[in-house]
Amino acid sequence: MKRNEELSKLSTVKEWDFIIIGGGASGLGSALDATSRGFKTLLLESHDFAKATSSRSTKLVHGGVRYLAQGDIGLVKEALKERGLLAKNAAHVVKNQSFIIPNYTWWEGIYYKIGLSIYDFLAGKLSLGRTKYISKSKTVEKLPTIEQKGLASGVVYQDGQFDDARLAINLTQTIIEKGGTAVNYVKVINLMKNDSNKIIGVVAEDQFTKQQFEIKAKVVINATGVFTNDILNMNNPKHGKFVVPSQGIHLVLDKSFLKSDDAIMIPKTSDGRVLFVVPWHDRALVGTTDTLLENESFEPRALEDEIKFVLNTARQYLAKKPTREDVKSVFAGLRPLAAPKDGSKSTKEVSRSHKVVTSDTGLISIIGGKWTTYRKMAEDTIDEAMKVHNLGITTSKTEHLSIHGNVKPETVNRTHHLYVYGADIPEIKKLQQNNPELSEKIHPDHPFTMAEAVWAIRSEMAQTIEDILARRVRLLFLDARAAIDSAHKIAQIIAKENGHSAEWADEQEREFIELAKGYLLTPYSPRSI
Repeated sequence: MKRNEELSKLSTVKEWDFIIIGGGASGLGSALDATSRGFKTLLLESHDFAKATSSRSTKLVHGGVRYLAQGDIGLVKEALKERGLLAKNAAHVVKNQSFIIPNYTWWEGIYYKIGLSIYDFLAGKLSLGRTKYISKSKTVEKLPTIEQKGLASGVVYQDGQFDDARLAINLTQTIIEKGGTAVNYVKVINLMKNDSNKIIGVVAEDQFTKQQFEIKAKVVINATGVFTNDILNMNNPKHGKFVVPSQGIHLVLDKSFLKSDDAIMIPKTSDGRVLFVVPWHDRALVGTTDTLLENESFEPRALEDEIKFVLNTARQYLAKKPTREDVKSVFAGLRPLAAPKDGSKSTKEVSRSHKVVTSDTGLISIIGGKWTTYRKMAEDTIDEAMKVHNLGITTSKTEHLSIHGNVKPETVNRTHHLYVYGADIPEIKKLQQNNPELSEKIHPDHPFTMAEAVWAIRSEMAQTIEDILARRVRLLFLDARAAIDSAHKIAQIIAKENGHSAEWADEQEREFIELAKGYLLTPYSPRSI
């Protein structure tokens, strides 16, 4: 996964079968699907892979208990099947996670036990385990930090949990290994059309050198998530709004707020939403919200109302009451929801299922969906593209395709932080053995090492401090202060590895610190480390 090698192909390949715009879940999935069917495929990402929505999820691989309550059986069934496949195809980043619903009335326990038993049944042979009803004392034993006042019982069910940005990197590696091409920081700035007004390629620009490329392709796929409308505007300035962004925020707390390997699922908050408290990389991740926004952004910010809502709801259910000062990091992400036809504002009415739309010009857009169903979304997108563009009949190969890093689940040691690298763990350990300095921690309070930073630069196309600290190791999302304190060290190693100047490193550091301050809820004051 070397950027220069991938970039050079933009000038040498005369015509691609597929150009896929967007390096998030749906774009990476589509590129892997097309590549594995034997098509000459190019994926272009304007920023870093999974920079926007796809690194900012609740880290769940799930069927969607909420969609079951809404009666969307089809979506739940599809997602449960995909959850099972992903757990097999990327066992190093996906794991089985127990969730407990704390019940504060006697009838809730019965209601959720019945509902979640249906959830298990729909999963069929890909079920992760049976739902159980447990007593109040057992609930407290499993969740020592739960609010005990009024607690009646608990219901335990199984779902999946993963690291979203790590999976995105592994998908990129798999695309390249299978003969596809993927490159970050190359932005599509225009669509090329022939005299019949059909799309025949794109104009793209390297965001570092500003070099432009005219790249031809039989099919162009718009997989840009919340930015779908931007590409549709290039295609036809008069198009309607296909996607509405809905913001979800997450607060990251110290593990002391959740002294358990089990997650908490609060099925009905004061405004009818679902809230999760999930163990993630030795922290407690609390979220999410669902706020329709007017405009999309690559760096969305949590709104004050959302922060208060998550903190207040968490306080109702946790014995140790979190405050703003306890928040290690806050991050916001935008879901690309298919716009409701009636123009309504309620996100409950906006479908979570995906759809593939074909424009008159031949542009194919994939809209909506979620991480769990990324593979099925991709399969549907490539199927539709092949049909519309008469590319013959080749079936998808991804259902049982092992993703880069995949190992047998029983060989994964999840107590060691390197587990997310799966089959690449020996390579990172080798870096440490060959150069003991690389065994040094990036930050003393966290297990990530300098070897991981070097690996990210050499083998995972990381170009900036943010690429490393936000998405290759997840320090910015886990502890924004620690990430700021580590910026200088990471700037120096990137400059050394890639031959950048001291001025470049200083500028990088300033930019990253400015960005990272947006992940804090209390003012930053430097610490010496």
